[in-house]
Amino acid sequence: DRSQKNHDYEPTGVLDPDPKTRYAADGNAEAGERVLVLLSDEPFAEAGETLRLRVAFRSEFGQHSAGRIRVQVSPLADTARLPVAAGRWYSTGPVKSPEDGPVKAAFNIVFGPERSTGLDLDARFGDENRAWAHDPSLEDDVVNLLGEVVGTRFVGRTIWSPDARELEVALGSDDGFQLFLNGQPVTENRADRGAALDQDRATLSLEPGPNHVVYKIVNTGGPSAFAWQNLEAEGVLSGELGSALLPADAVNAEQQEDFRREWRFSRFEGYRELDEERLARIEDREAVEKAVPRTMVMSEMAEPRETFVLMRGQYDHPDESRPVTRGIPSFLPAPPADAPADRRGFAAWLTADDNPLFARVAVNRFWAQLFGDGLVRTPEDLGLQGEWPTHPELLDWLAVEFRESGWSVHDLLERLVTSSTYRQASDGRPELDARDPDNRLLARAPRRRLSAEQIRDLALATSGLLVEELGGPSVKPYQPEGLWTEVSMLASNTRDFERGEGPDLWRRSLYTYWKRASPPPSLLTLDAPTRESCVIQRRETNTPLQALVLWNDEQFVEAARALAARVLTEAPTSWDETSAAAAATDADDAADRARLTWLLRTTTGRAPDADERALLLEALEAFRARYADDAEAAGELVAVGEAPAPDGLDPAEHAAWTMLSSAALNLHATLTRR
Repeated sequence: DRSQKNHDYEPTGVLDPDPKTRYAADGNAEAGERVLVLLSDEPFAEAGETLRLRVAFRSEFGQHSAGRIRVQVSPLADTARLPVAAGRWYSTGPVKSPEDGPVKAAFNIVFGPERSTGLDLDARFGDENRAWAHDPSLEDDVVNLLGEVVGTRFVGRTIWSPDARELEVALGSDDGFQLFLNGQPVTENRADRGAALDQDRATLSLEPGPNHVVYKIVNTGGPSAFAWQNLEAEGVLSGELGSALLPADAVNAEQQEDFRREWRFSRFEGYRELDEERLARIEDREAVEKAVPRTMVMSEMAEPRETFVLMRGQYDHPDESRPVTRGIPSFLPAPPADAPADRRGFAAWLTADDNPLFARVAVNRFWAQLFGDGLVRTPEDLGLQGEWPTHPELLDWLAVEFRESGWSVHDLLERLVTSSTYRQASDGRPELDARDPDNRLLARAPRRRLSAEQIRDLALATSGLLVEELGGPSVKPYQPEGLWTEVSMLASNTRDFERGEGPDLWRRSLYTYWKRASPPPSLLTLDAPTRESCVIQRRETNTPLQALVLWNDEQFVEAARALAARVLTEAPTSWDETSAAAAATDADDAADRARLTWLLRTTTGRAPDADERALLLEALEAFRARYADDAEAAGELVAVGEAPAPDGLDPAEHAAWTMLSSAALNLHATLTRR
């Protein structure tokens, strides 16, 4: 049922007395069982006879080894249902007619293979001294090309038949052909044509045992080719159906399934098309499933692992006389009576009506996300050692509302952001700043610098580079070369950092690949945690290094360059709302003022005042003069990053606005939530 295909390793090789022929089970390509059915020449004389089977293992490769062999003997009365066993194709030629006569004269010439009654690999034919050679490219049921040499080609094979029978074959050839069986002519067609399947039919009268077939193709021009198809009689169990003739205990589950499938193919019209459609849909489903990222999840063990008190806290010294079971500390409220002792039961205890801790902690953390600090300013500790709430009644009321809403985070956040407290201005007043410098009384909206990820995403969004695609694998945006190599082990699969391309460089920071041993340095500088351990609240610092990152990091310089391109291509060159632009006498000055107003409104949400506008215009002129005198520096600046720049921009002008855009992205008003 299986064999190696790169040489004449067909199972029929075990029937050939020539020691040059062999059978190879192709075990190195695919694991699993092989089935080889041998039919004895004649029945055994009587029960109780000894069967001797001689197996020879021959290989030129030292790493090859013999597999395990199981032998079963079974009677088989109906040999008519056994299929013929066809060996591999051999070929020889081309041979030419003597004295360069007409090509079709070859039909009347006997070159030698026509009279062959077996594949004699030592025989030589024609003036060219040709010999039979195995050709692994030749197969049944397809058109086989034999080359474009004009002349006569021969292909031959041995067909083993379990009994005397008639075998119909379908033939095709380019051009004419003659067919011989055991040295005798069977049929011919001296046509000029291209080869196709089933152009002619012939009936072979096979003898029991080996039968030698020679197919003579006379090519008069163009490519030479042939086709061959065995057309077994009705009732012959060919292919996978042959397993029906085996003893039941010799057929494994895979062979049984192959038999059922092949039986349906042979008996039900259209089943093959339906099965191919089924397999195609399975492949489509598997492709979709492979595209979905996998993540690890936790699940309960069927039998909880035994846990014991650890001697002096050492994990490798459990005291097996003191087992420990799951439970809630006795000083806390007891869990519900029907709660299982697992994570689901723990969740039921956390959200029970008589356990206010979970709701208070959750509400406090959501409050901190919006207001910067929680009502309890130690969100990691709401116990006796933490700070007292600034507004305890408010915390209690919000916790109850959160629980009564069915733990709806949406309702809670909506309640907070629509409150008059959240909607206050952040402008301070001297009397309030003196009385409440930390704004614990919430007399104004809090001012908080954006988080590291928010600062990066803000720069990308403002510049127009942000790719807002949802989902997908992590990406690797810009970072200095060699960082991972310094901290990675030699065998680590993340030793070398391979920067992403195209949209991967501008995805939201949520999708940035995070190596805990070497986090993205720009985000780390802006106070992103390392993620080596969980943190409840991020620390917030203000260091010169952060300014250096925002001025010089490739991601932020590229964002400033892209924002400058927007200023020069999208911003209006006049601004009716600014009296300064309307009063300007110079058209270029008016355009600069309008662009500055657009830039500041885009980054900070407000227009510049007179002093800011004067400083920015002065800086713009200085940058213009600098880059007009240094075209190389201008070109290097506007080439930072992979984002394409609009065509037609003057490099010096683009560079000057890039520096101004970088300044706007670094303003306190841009980086601070007000």
